[in-house]
This record gives sequence, C-alpha cells and structure tokens, in this order.
Amino acid sequence: MLLDLTIKELVEGIKSQKFSAIDVTSEAFENIEKHDGKVKAFLTLTKEAALKKAQEVDGRIKRGEKVGKLAGIPFSAKDVFSTKGIRTTASSKILDNYIPPYSATVIDKLEKEDAILIGKTNNDPFGFGSSTENSDYQITHNPWNLSKVAGGSSGGSAAAVAMRMGAFSLAEDTGGSIRQPSSFCGVTGLKVTYGRVSRYGVLAYGSSLDTIGPIAKNVEDTAFVLEIIAGADLHDATTLREGVPDYISSNNKDLKGIKIGIPKEYFIPGMDKEVEELVRSTGNVFTDLGAEFEEVSLPFTKYAIPAYYLSGMSEVSANLARYDGIRFGFSCKDVQNIDETYLCSRDRGFGDEVKRRIMLGTYALSSGYYDAYYRKAQEVRTLIKKDFEKVFNSVDILITPVSPTPAFGIGENTDDPLKMWLADVFTVTVNPAGVPALAIPCGFTSSGLPVGMQIVGPQLSEEKLFNAAYHYQSKTDWHKRRPECS
Repeated sequence: MLLDLTIKELVEGIKSQKFSAIDVTSEAFENIEKHDGKVKAFLTLTKEAALKKAQEVDGRIKRGEKVGKLAGIPFSAKDVFSTKGIRTTASSKILDNYIPPYSATVIDKLEKEDAILIGKTNNDPFGFGSSTENSDYQITHNPWNLSKVAGGSSGGSAAAVAMRMGAFSLAEDTGGSIRQPSSFCGVTGLKVTYGRVSRYGVLAYGSSLDTIGPIAKNVEDTAFVLEIIAGADLHDATTLREGVPDYISSNNKDLKGIKIGIPKEYFIPGMDKEVEELVRSTGNVFTDLGAEFEEVSLPFTKYAIPAYYLSGMSEVSANLARYDGIRFGFSCKDVQNIDETYLCSRDRGFGDEVKRRIMLGTYALSSGYYDAYYRKAQEVRTLIKKDFEKVFNSVDILITPVSPTPAFGIGENTDDPLKMWLADVFTVTVNPAGVPALAIPCGFTSSGLPVGMQIVGPQLSEEKLFNAAYHYQSKTDWHKRRPECS
C-alpha cells in the first residue's frame, strides 16, 4: 500500500514518477470507500477537486516544473478548519450548511506546497468532547475495535490516519483533542507550543488554549508537516515571531545523557494496569538509548481538570455568542421577532454538550461568581505553568500516559459528563501551560487496543520531542501496525 510509506518517500516517489499523485490520492479514496462506511471518519469529501489537483501536480512534474514540498500528498482536516468553498460545520447543526469565503492559514500553507485536501473529518462539536460521540452527524468508530470510541475531539482525523485514508490529518488540540484520539487509534499526534502555529480561520473553542497540529503515521511525518504549517501569521497576533527550525534534521541527535522526568501525579490509583505497565516499559528503550530517568512532581496537577474546564468554558461562552441565527449559520424561520430568532436558532442548532459548556461558562463569568470561579481558575493556571517551568529546570522532557485507559466503549460514558471529562486528566495540564506534547504509540493491550505515551517538553521544544520520539520509534514497531477494521 502506497500510503504505508512515509510522506518523504511518497513525495520522492511522485517527483521521480515512480508512481503518481493520482495513484496516491486514488488509493486514499479507495480506502475511504472500503472502510469509512464502518469507521465514519469523514463528514465531507472533495474527491473531484482532489483528483483534479493530483492530475495537475502530475502534469507539472512531467513538464519539469517546480512543485511544492508536499506535492501530491493527500490529507484531511478536522471540520473546524475554514475551507474556502467547502462545507465547514464544526460537526454542529448550527453550521449545517456553512460555506466559508476563505481558508484557514494552515490550509493555505499546505495547499501552497501542493498538498491535496481530500475531505473534512468528524469531531465533537467545536472540539467539545473526548470521544467524538457528541457530533451532530455521526459517531466515529475506533478502527481497532468498532465497538470502541476513536477518542476526541479529533476522532475522525485519528481514525482516518490509522486506516490510511490520507497521509496525515490537520487537527486542533485544546485539552487533549489531538493526543487522546492519537493514543486510542495508534497514531502519532502533536500538540504544539501555544502560538507556534496560526489559529486564523479555525473555529474557536478556547482562544487562550487552542493549538493546531498534525496527526500522522509516525514522528517523521509529523515533523515534516509542522515545518510547513508553523510560523508567524499577520492574521493571528498570538503567533510567535521565532523562526521555524529544521524539524527533520533534529531527529539526528543521540539521547545520551538526556534527562527524562516521570511525574508521579500521572500514575494514579484506578488507572488501567496495562496502560501503566506499557508506559513504564518505555523506560527500557530510552535507557538503552542512553537516557536517564528520575521521578518528578507536578503538585498542581490535581487542580488541572477544574481549572481547565472553567477557563475553557468561559471562553466558549464568549466565542459561541457569534452563532446567533443572524449573521451566518442555522437560523429559525418560524419566529415572530429577533429575540425568538436568537432563542430558537441556538436551541435547535446547539447540541446538549455545547449548551452545557455555554451555560457553565456564562455562570463562571457572571457577576458575583467571576472571582470565585474564573479568576481562581486563572490563578491555578499560573501555578500549573510554574510547575512545568520548575520541573524543566532539572529534566529535559517528561514521559506520561496520554489517557488513564485505552479506548472505552461507545456509549459507556455518555450518561456521565464528569466521567467523560476525567478521560482528559493527563492531557489538560499541558494546554494551560502552553507547552508542547507529542503522543506516540507504545504498545497494545491484551485485547488489541493501542496505548499511547505522551512526551512533554518546555515551550518551543518540539525539536526535543521529535528527537526522543524518533529514536524510540526507530527501536520499536508499534507505529507500523495497521488495524484491519473488523
């Protein structure tokens, strides 16, 4: 299968005309046709435009013309990215037939390098969820076991990559939305340093927490994509002005003497024993590679869940105020006045989880409760950030589980929102601190479900994360395994 090759191998093969962009893109759609009826990763496909672009890339190569760094590489994008002329719903009925007039900066960057968008993937609405069960359109199934969730909120993206329905997928992470589904589906996913990648044109969840990153088959592909999408953007004032490193070459440094911290707060009573054993066993590989380990502490981790959700939901309350049935998106027509338009459109357009987060966020920001909830959450957020700053004075990177369990059953947690939110207990600490984290496969449970580990570093340390993960993947083959989707 061509899509088992790395992105670098695919680009080289297309440019040398060993195979064509049409061959690779057609294979992606063949895999979609074969598997997506069961997996349900995609909401919208762009087959006609994608094949036309592939044909154009092949033509330019045959004529000896210059092509981009991602020439002919098919990719998908989580349905929170604005795509000019292509339906963009955020998996919410409030945007059921929204067609953006422009594309997100990251989409433009990829297409300028001749990457080929093949479709938009399913997710929890606006990123609100940990299982992709909240989507207003469909539930995405885990390719390794169709009775299990694919994770969330970027479940469609992770499932698509796992099933080789495209070479990579563009996703968004506010509290684990790239890392947790990557872990559940056995692929590699990066949450970048806040501001490393532009958020312009991405439908917002929590503006101080949202980050954009790739989900791919392996570390090398992830680094390849980040090198293209990273960098400052005049449309996004929160992007960092630091230059973009050569992330691919960062994989060549050995790990001798590197210090790895194991946070004791991330191995807790009640977590799945197989998950703990698999993550801890990664120490053997890193030790053989010359790394040193020590136990460290991040004491404010226990406050991360409430601090994250209070901060995030407060920003949700503000960000989703724009969906009012007036300017764009779904609008009730059987109403008598503007007040009824607001109430009816939001009631019918928003699902239960979206309404839950808007109400909690509005409450936390309301007069009389602002200091007790939102302000206090921001103070805790600062303490969490200082936790990370302190620990990175003594170690280079951290290794933790991504989730306390492997993928859980579809419907298992839907009646208990708090239990669902606790699935993010090891990922939500990272976003408030603004640091990067990389999820990579580290084994399988006895029932055949993937388990991921999380490598965390200080701000702008993506090179360190790629280097450590690349060496780990060079000694293991977990990332090479592909589900049968049965």
